[in-house]
Amino acid sequence: MAVRLGKARGAGPRKRRGTVFDEEQRAALRGLVAALKFELIPLRNARGSAEALPERSAVTVTASPNHGIESTIELAERMAAMGHEAVPHLSAHMIRDRSHLSDLLDRCRAAGFREAFVVGGDAKDRGELHDGLALLRAMDELGHPFETIGVPGYPEGHPDIGDERLREVLLEKERYASYMATQMCFDPDAIVRWIAEMRRQGVTLAVHLGTPGVADITKLMAISARIGVADSARYLKKNKRMVGRLLTPGKFGPDSLLEGMALAIADPSANIEALHVFTFNQVAATVDWQRRMLASLDEA
Repeated sequence: MAVRLGKARGAGPRKRRGTVFDEEQRAALRGLVAALKFELIPLRNARGSAEALPERSAVTVTASPNHGIESTIELAERMAAMGHEAVPHLSAHMIRDRSHLSDLLDRCRAAGFREAFVVGGDAKDRGELHDGLALLRAMDELGHPFETIGVPGYPEGHPDIGDERLREVLLEKERYASYMATQMCFDPDAIVRWIAEMRRQGVTLAVHLGTPGVADITKLMAISARIGVADSARYLKKNKRMVGRLLTPGKFGPDSLLEGMALAIADPSANIEALHVFTFNQVAATVDWQRRMLASLDEA
């Protein structure tokens, strides 16, 4: 895949905040923003935050080591009851054994979940399933209700797993998964390079582009450090001009990340099919951003 970042060419260019899009890029961006997936963390404030969601939203629910996998399923059940398309995260390290997994899959089946996101997870205590690939294999053997399964992708690498092994595992996961969602990264060039490399290595999974929603910059930096995306934290510090464009008073938004990736988003060979927004449960602010972004893309 050959993707070039820079000034776009084509019919009907439009300038937005110094960026020129052609019609194809603008349509691709609008499609992603209009149908974004909202990620919630199963914390005490999650249900209240969810009240700001648009009707029939796609809502993914993370697996929190501090709250247990059952809290993920419970919040996903709540989202489904509210009329949303709920997507629970299933974390291998939080599942005790195959019997526990079978019970969880039964709950997912009863709730009508059609999609799941499968990760190894950050929990320290491990049961019988030691990574995401093992969990995918066990789910396949037990039978599961999901039509679509997502797995993580790491544009800036993983703190504990080498790049070569990450590529090998992604290729193995293609048998079970439908897409890979990029983990938090603030550098559009890094994401484009990573997608190109994955395609060169033969990984054909669709890409769900992971981006933070509108979040307090201090919270964002703290989360970045905690989840091991130090390169992105350094990128924010070094690229103060970009940070200035991303900020509303004290806030970070995904505008510049999407603008920087417009060429790739419109490139069919990149196969970027969805936008996965890490809301940090600040749903109202993210919905507000979505409306403003759509309005801006629709401007004549």
